[in-house]
Amino acid sequence: MMDKTLDNQPQVTAMSFQAYLTNIQAKTGKSPGDFRALAEKKGFTQNGKLAPGVKAGAIVKWLKADFQLGHGHAMAIFALLKGTNRETGP
Repeated sequence: MMDKTLDNQPQVTAMSFQAYLTNIQAKTGKSPGDFRALAEKKGFTQNGKLAPGVKAGAIVKWLKADFQLGHGHAMAIFALLKGTNRETGP
């Protein structure tokens, strides 16, 4: 994401993990908890943890196909499922 500073120079700003999750929910209508439940149902996770042998590519492919998420947003859901990042909002 690019913003302009007062001197009109581009400035790179990073989207927070929570902002990714908020945008994903707005686009799909699914909360982080919904994605956890769906991943469990599909066998990507077991007991709330990433199932053995499940790679990011499989989850990204699923999210792109079923929810039309972009790569960055799909990777945010993968990070959520893997436990690398956690949501901070409601």
